[in-house]
Amino acid sequence: MTALTAPTAHSLHLDHLVVSARALDEGARYVADTLGVAPAGGGAHPLMRTHNRLLGLWGGVYLEVIAIDPQAVADAAASGAGPRPRLFSLDDPATQARLENGPYLSHWVARVERPKHLATWQAQYPLRIAPVVPMTRGDFTWGLTVPDDGSFPAWQGAGDGVLPSLIQWDSPRHPSQSLAPTNLALKALKAVHPRAELIGEHLRWLGAAHLLDLQPTDGAPALVAEFETPEGPRTLR
Repeated sequence: MTALTAPTAHSLHLDHLVVSARALDEGARYVADTLGVAPAGGGAHPLMRTHNRLLGLWGGVYLEVIAIDPQAVADAAASGAGPRPRLFSLDDPATQARLENGPYLSHWVARVERPKHLATWQAQYPLRIAPVVPMTRGDFTWGLTVPDDGSFPAWQGAGDGVLPSLIQWDSPRHPSQSLAPTNLALKALKAVHPRAELIGEHLRWLGAAHLLDLQPTDGAPALVAEFETPEGPRTLR
């Protein structure tokens, strides 16, 4: 396969990691048991009917625990509204079945810095980049690439959480600036995928290949984050 050159000189930056959970308390306990610090704060995403808790990492990166917001579910049912599918495949029966076995590192998000404009870039390459959805949480506003069906981003049918969602912040502050400092440093983000060559080609096109150590596998796709903590190395899966 011939690798395509990214249509930009601007490389992307790692913005945050995503841990999916059935409930925020369950996800926060999993992160605390693994890394020694519990996520806190966060809030609700009204459009997606999800909510989160956040954990700051060294270097302006953060970790997000996300789950379906039961209050938003109740509000939607009471209003009779037909809301759009949630992001990060949270409505997918396969994802929900996996979450029955516990929270897991499901995804990652790469940041598009200005002056590059994410919505314009997406409009130029709609087959490669999912639609940009305006989102809010408290005082924070941003655009996030979310396929119309709420699935993970994919290229030629391959994604499975290994390809990143893209984000561009509209708020002057990044969420990491409002989080309590920790001594947790992300040392490596790794992934395996049975179609690693295809995934790698798209990562290079995006300008994000330097953010992920990607290897082929005969098994299922998976993400692994390796951390340095005050108690020594820790791995989040």
